[in-house]
Amino acid sequence: MKCRHCHAELQVSLADLGSSPPSNAYLTAEGLHAPEKWYPLRVLVCTSCWLAQTDDYAGREEFFSDDYAYFSSFSSSWLQHCAAYANEIVQRLALDASSKVVEIAANDGYLLQFFQGKGIPCLGVEPTASTASAARQRGLQIVEDFFGFRLGQQLKQDGYAADLIIANNVLAHVPDINDFVSGFRELLKPNGVATFEFPHLYRLVTESQFDTIYHEHFSYLSLSATQRIFENNGLTIFDVEELPTHGGSLRVFAQRKDSGTRSLGEKVNTVLRKEIDAGMLAPDFYASLQQSMNYIKRQLLEFLLTAQAKGEQVVAYGAAAKGNTLLNYCGVRPDLLAYVVDRNPAKQGKYLPGSRIPVVPEACLAVDRPPWIVILPWNIRDEVAAQLDYARAWGARFVTVVPRLAIF
Repeated sequence: MKCRHCHAELQVSLADLGSSPPSNAYLTAEGLHAPEKWYPLRVLVCTSCWLAQTDDYAGREEFFSDDYAYFSSFSSSWLQHCAAYANEIVQRLALDASSKVVEIAANDGYLLQFFQGKGIPCLGVEPTASTASAARQRGLQIVEDFFGFRLGQQLKQDGYAADLIIANNVLAHVPDINDFVSGFRELLKPNGVATFEFPHLYRLVTESQFDTIYHEHFSYLSLSATQRIFENNGLTIFDVEELPTHGGSLRVFAQRKDSGTRSLGEKVNTVLRKEIDAGMLAPDFYASLQQSMNYIKRQLLEFLLTAQAKGEQVVAYGAAAKGNTLLNYCGVRPDLLAYVVDRNPAKQGKYLPGSRIPVVPEACLAVDRPPWIVILPWNIRDEVAAQLDYARAWGARFVTVVPRLAIF
């Protein structure tokens, strides 16, 4: 396989998770009687540009279908994060009713609603019909398409040249990262700004966050690799922030290389130096993750088998993609994990891909009173634990698995 950015041969392995179905391909009851599509799930690292990336086995349409089940608005902490961002960026860029904001991967309108509420003209680009429909129900204008160079040019011709383009947790989801980034260059106004948020590869490796690896994530990004990709596609990075979201993310601020006027912030060099000092520009940095993955797998299986031997029911909360990666890598099935609770009605009544564990409403917890609740989206464990605090009345305890098994 060749690097999807610089086309060098890929030889360094970051993680091999065997094979699994797409993490958001939830099954209906009827689907339980049909075969599933499983694909190898392996991440390699380019030693030329240091982009970490999955092997290619299927196109984006396979992973982002019309019934895509991930809706961003079901996390209250994420909504708070987005509201704060909207307030900060509106002030920083002095956006007003004469400005134009475009969000790429607008999902269900979770973020653009805050710009709309401020009277700032905005447009969302979202390829999945299920979430695009939810965004339109908020009164947002949505272009239902995949973004790239072609669409960036078209939107500019249609009068949507942007003062701000937002791309939260989508840069990792695109198979042709060069085409995707070049679309921002086309759509930005000469002095416009684009912000990107994505999980930081540094945190993935150093904190063993291997469950954030799944087929929908084509790339795993450091600031070093992102800077190279942007520079080669007409953008320059002028600022960066380290965020706690999704287990540790970067928010990158970029401008057009040919016309941007903002000066380089000190934080960019600080984060680049952090990556260099950690060894991220050498193969040895990436060698430890597989061993950590195997250790976490053993911990989870030992916990589940011990609970089963004692006759103690274990359930989980959060039918998240990261949970599907974890459960399929560890080989967990309904005999060890009875069900997964999720607040999203689009997932309730369905079954997790691969493991085929049922997804049920939260009301099941009060009926069954399980002694163990595994929080699969560990990045929002405090939010979930507060939401389910009532379960402590019957003696329930919470469990997270990554970066190591913890009971609280």
